[in-house]
Amino acid sequence: MKIESYTYGQMTIDGQLYKKDLIIFPDRIIPDWWRKEGHLLSMEDLGEVIEAKPEVLIVGTGDSGFMHVPLSTELDLKDKNVEVIVKKTDKAVQLFNEQILMGKNVAGAFHLTC
Repeated sequence: MKIESYTYGQMTIDGQLYKKDLIIFPDRIIPDWWRKEGHLLSMEDLGEVIEAKPEVLIVGTGDSGFMHVPLSTELDLKDKNVEVIVKKTDKAVQLFNEQILMGKNVAGAFHLTC
């Protein structure tokens, strides 16, 4: 699984164009992902991520970094042995691809717009 490109509002993964927020695993994609409280990421929004038990969760907070990841969410994930990396989406894409190349069990939760 490789993210080929990201620009505001769209992401191309393995030749497929996505125009809504998504969660990416090494072997599958959850398209049209949205959070209970819009721009606030909570544990409730990450059920499938928690089930997958990745080593690392990379969160792309949008082009301007508008999506917020509360410290409580980061700590809850850490308690589940998931390293959390939070960056604006363009930087998060680079990190996700690097982690995939290193063979890590990684998940990415990406906000594609603001």
